[in-house]
Amino acid sequence: MPSRKGLLQPGQLSLFEADGAASRTWPAPPAAAPPAPELLQHPRAQREIVLEGQRVAYEYRVARRRSIGFTVGLEGLSVRAPRWVRRGDVDEALRERGGWILAKLAEQRERAARLQAARVQWREGSTIPFLGEPLVMVIDPRVAGAVLDADARSLPAVPHRVLRIGLPHDAGPEQLREAVQAWLQRQARRVFEERCAHFAPRIGVRVRRLALSSAASRWGSASDDGGIWLHWRLIHFTLPVIDYVVAHELAHLREMNHSRAFWQVVRSVVPDFERARRTLDDQPLPALD
Repeated sequence: MPSRKGLLQPGQLSLFEADGAASRTWPAPPAAAPPAPELLQHPRAQREIVLEGQRVAYEYRVARRRSIGFTVGLEGLSVRAPRWVRRGDVDEALRERGGWILAKLAEQRERAARLQAARVQWREGSTIPFLGEPLVMVIDPRVAGAVLDADARSLPAVPHRVLRIGLPHDAGPEQLREAVQAWLQRQARRVFEERCAHFAPRIGVRVRRLALSSAASRWGSASDDGGIWLHWRLIHFTLPVIDYVVAHELAHLREMNHSRAFWQVVRSVVPDFERARRTLDDQPLPALD
């Protein structure tokens, strides 16, 4: 019978050797390289930089301006600079503001996640916010247009109010979206008219024209001839938020500026308007596309 040593191939180590070789310390395998930092990339990025250990690919544009400007949006970091600015100067400016840029990028990523979570699914049983509360969309061919079933919330199996939409059960998402948006816009006009009628006498102004708006960057606007425009999608928010925007635009009929006198007018009818303004800044609208 061959010895235990005879079973070993050249270069093998026997666990039965008494010379202590079995306890020999062998070199550890090389450590895996640390993972590369995640790349935060603008979809139209042309340049890349490392800020505090974080890779950031950003959009760069030459612009008619006197200094380097940064913008952090949902798409990422954009940089604008005069034609004469060198690449090194841009990199230095970005590193000086690296902490601020990374914080803003993190905020925008969180906002993008909230926007995605708020995206409306246009199908029966999905919800859409109305005056700060979710409405469950139910297709009901028996009704005309759309009807808010305010009493449905009292049923144990229906925790939210129900919006019944008069469409056939095989209606597609586009038909449902158009019907619901039309109903929301009608409700927006009704609520805005009520709130203008409530606040205008208290502020001492007269509304000569009220219109719904779909402006991309404004919740409302006012003209010196008594016209008021309010974004119809304010109807998604609670009444205190709507009241702030209505009071804001009505106050412009007295003060066409944002002076201290203007804010005093707003505060006279909406004392805690700062809370509503924060809600408008922080709470994303549901994506209706």
